Amino acid sequence: METAIAGAGPTGLFTAIALARRGHRVTVVDRDGGPAADGSWPRRGVMQFHHPHGVRQQVVDALEAEMPDVRDALAAAGAETSIVPAANGRPAMAIGLRCRRSLLERVLREAALAQDGVTLVRGHVDDVLRSRGRAAGLRVDGRELRAGLVVNASGRAGHLADDLRAPGESADCGLAYVSRHYALRPGAEPGPVNNPIGLMSRFPGYLAAVFLQDDRTVSVLIARLSSDRELAGLRAPAAFEAAVRLVPGLDAWTAPARSEPISPVLPGGHLHNSYRGQRDERGRVGLPGLVHLGDTVCTTNPTGGRGIATSLLQTRRFVRALGTDAEAATLELDAWCAERIRPWFDDHRAWDRDQVRQLAGEDVDLDRPLTSGHIVAAAERDPSLMRVVGPYLSMTALPATLAEVEPAARAMYASGWRPPVPDGPSRDDLAALVRRTVAVTV
Repeated sequence: METAIAGAGPTGLFTAIALARRGHRVTVVDRDGGPAADGSWPRRGVMQFHHPHGVRQQVVDALEAEMPDVRDALAAAGAETSIVPAANGRPAMAIGLRCRRSLLERVLREAALAQDGVTLVRGHVDDVLRSRGRAAGLRVDGRELRAGLVVNASGRAGHLADDLRAPGESADCGLAYVSRHYALRPGAEPGPVNNPIGLMSRFPGYLAAVFLQDDRTVSVLIARLSSDRELAGLRAPAAFEAAVRLVPGLDAWTAPARSEPISPVLPGGHLHNSYRGQRDERGRVGLPGLVHLGDTVCTTNPTGGRGIATSLLQTRRFVRALGTDAEAATLELDAWCAERIRPWFDDHRAWDRDQVRQLAGEDVDLDRPLTSGHIVAAAERDPSLMRVVGPYLSMTALPATLAEVEPAARAMYASGWRPPVPDGPSRDDLAALVRRTVAVTV
């Protein structure tokens, strides 16, 4: 089948390779032309491309099932397996890869370029072609690209075929962040960690994190309330570097003797959780032969590291269901996403609301069920809860499973226990630092 894919991010590239290996002839269209001759790749229009990423085991499983050669190429390029050590009778467990998104996309792109049956085209997708009530391809820069199957993998900012779906749901995460990549110097030992991903600390009024990435690189991040205009000044290099010198943990990783910056200071955009199915307002597939995948269906707060995982879970489901009836496969995908993907949107929406309240200084509300963030924090105090919390964190169990241990976590909070707050500068301390180092004009 001739297939046209709008978008050459992880979802579009993975889908192209998987379909080509099933006999499809696939054309992938993207405005970005790929890495420059000198190896640089700005990837304009994809805000999250250079920010920290966690590549979960669901992504690894998808690669190993559909294209193990790509998994091997990632390892050869420096991606490392992230391992949870053995504990309490449980064996050590792989939970994903330490890998920058830029590396993942480079390797996927190289595989797509080398794949028989896949063609990458640079251009702007204007619209979906329609003929006799079915998708008939894409209009690219005013020209027609004919295809019997069209995949919309245009990403979270895409609006392709908006008129063919019922309106989605969206919720402001309430958070914004700024990050920078660093590389460890030759012979330098890694800095402190407190989880398999790296380091995550909640200070009064902000979050600080270090994500372990590939080839001895790390991404350092500070997240704030999106309404906090003063801390928006951390996007200025002088302010960011001054801040990471003050925050415990970040100071160790970014010490000049240990590492050096290898990227600019990168401000993140306004973050939203969103979910949108395949059907139109009549409950039907809006245009048979057109399927929406990846961030066009679901986006979640990137601090959870679930975006690429939920995207490739969708893609695997669709390509396995796809036979001669694309509409039937799309309906099956839609029902499956409502059961298996939407719960992560609902979970983030509730968790983010609570996280915003916490960062604003509010206490946990015991008059309503605890959200997952509070339950996860309680498991640090009572490791027996990890029997249920662990599968949730690894995305092998849905958020609803946390209900089993919610009463135990609630009792902990009702007793007066609260997660310990690490020593370090407060939000006001960072705001004062920003005022000293840069004029905030946001």
